[in-house]
Amino acid sequence: MLVDSHCHLADPAFDADLEAVVRRSRAAGVVSLVVVADGPDAAQAARRIAQLHDGCVPTAGLHPHRASELTPEVRDEVEALVAAPDVVAVGETGLDYHYEHSPREAQHESFAWQLALAAAAGKPVIVHAREADADTARMLSDAPAQVAGVMHSFSSGPELLEAALERGFHVSFSGMVTFAKWNGAWAAQRVPDERLLIETDAPYLAPVPHRGRRNEPAFLPATARRLAELRGTTAERIAELTTANAVRLFRLSLTPDPSPLTPDS
Repeated sequence: MLVDSHCHLADPAFDADLEAVVRRSRAAGVVSLVVVADGPDAAQAARRIAQLHDGCVPTAGLHPHRASELTPEVRDEVEALVAAPDVVAVGETGLDYHYEHSPREAQHESFAWQLALAAAAGKPVIVHAREADADTARMLSDAPAQVAGVMHSFSSGPELLEAALERGFHVSFSGMVTFAKWNGAWAAQRVPDERLLIETDAPYLAPVPHRGRRNEPAFLPATARRLAELRGTTAERIAELTTANAVRLFRLSLTPDPSPLTPDS
């Protein structure tokens, strides 16, 4: 039994076959999907998906790529969405200095606001960080003390990992752990059992042996198996740990599946 702690099922890549995608995820033992939003429009779509598909739960937030869209109206809309009982987390938010689709100052403002929003709402925050380790670490350190959350699809350096763990954050690993050139084994081994999460980031970052295809939650077992190899344990143990951690962090209610890890579809 696995939980995909980060996927983008509201992405247009899934418009044609969403029902089949969710069905395949269940067949692969992925019993819960955290459907992550990059803006209020995606959050509304994620809520509709969750209403139609058991096991799906939505988030609400504003991605750093869209931070320049943070108007008073967007603030109000996101705050209302985060307050909804079905929304389990704030985000994804954070900092991205690779693409800089929004100016850094706008990203900082949006990230700080969403960290405070998560603290006020009592819900975890989902953090995206790319080529922004120092500033992300600083803003996590400056965040309200009660903020909990997860570093998603972790690919950063030791400074940010230690800052996140110091704050009690979870750390999630994606299909990147299966890539031949991935150099983050140290991070996969450093994260304590009780902070470990796993994700697809679908439709992105399909794991080996599915590289080059649209990623989907049914491919999550491949990532679990590779993470188990890196940590010197079994895929079943990874499933047990990451599912328990996701349930605790996102306050999930699961419908158990009798076959936790079946071969990829």
